[in-house]
Amino acid sequence: MNLKKPLATLLSAAALAVLSACGGGGDEGGVGTLSLKITDAPVDSASSVNVRFTGVALKPANGPEQVITFDAPRTIDLLALQRGAAASLLEGHPLPAGLYDGMRLLVQAERGVIDSYLTALDGSQRSLFVPSGEQSGLKLTRGFIVPVNGSASFTIDFDLRKSLVDPQNAAEDIYLKPVLRVVDNAQVGTIAGTVGQAALTHASCNTPNRAHAVYVFAGPGVTPDDIDRAGVEPVTTAAVTAGTDGAWSFRAAYLMAGEYTVAFTCQAGADEPETSQTLVFQGTRNVTVAVDGTAQVAF
Repeated sequence: MNLKKPLATLLSAAALAVLSACGGGGDEGGVGTLSLKITDAPVDSASSVNVRFTGVALKPANGPEQVITFDAPRTIDLLALQRGAAASLLEGHPLPAGLYDGMRLLVQAERGVIDSYLTALDGSQRSLFVPSGEQSGLKLTRGFIVPVNGSASFTIDFDLRKSLVDPQNAAEDIYLKPVLRVVDNAQVGTIAGTVGQAALTHASCNTPNRAHAVYVFAGPGVTPDDIDRAGVEPVTTAAVTAGTDGAWSFRAAYLMAGEYTVAFTCQAGADEPETSQTLVFQGTRNVTVAVDGTAQVAF
């Protein structure tokens, strides 16, 4: 992926699903717990993408915002969180039970400061800048429920292929425009599989921006398209990588149970998140994901 184009200000993220275990508006009394993890869909033009988190702010439906500040900032390399790996932000944190309107992930990502940063493939570092991120954080808007004497658990997917925007000036910051996918961990499964030599050596792979990836689209029978913030957009993407045995494989985790279309391309490196490109996709497949299951696909 080549990173370009400037960025709008804040994040507006995908919805947090409302848990049905408990209703109400945040004033029922009682206590529950919240666990929160982050994971990543990959990008091809960096060796690390490090984001410094300082806490989480939660907004009850009734009552003032509750801010959970970490004892020390946590710098997390999002590129290390692929193929189902995840990092914990909160684990069983006690909270008043009830309905919450949303949350903010608090980060340090100032302009011109190496607090959050990207390491390029050549080893150079560039600051990551989230406009208004220092003041407002990364906002997740939509509600969730913390059940009385129960637990709520979510994973947030930072889709870096959709989120990094490079002004193409090495002296400038790279903008982080987070596109976040949020899932209830009690309702997710995985798609995993392999890619054979016929697909890897297809004529469309003879490109200077070659990068192997599987794009995952919601629903069956979808005609795959690039990432351009318009029309058909993938739910997530998964890098296709070679193992020690020489086999090429992928793993797309934390997918809500349901029907999906998956497609392989070796042109993912040319996909610009804010403009339209024509990518060649190979071997489109329909896949059903079951809770706690792993659907297998071969290209």
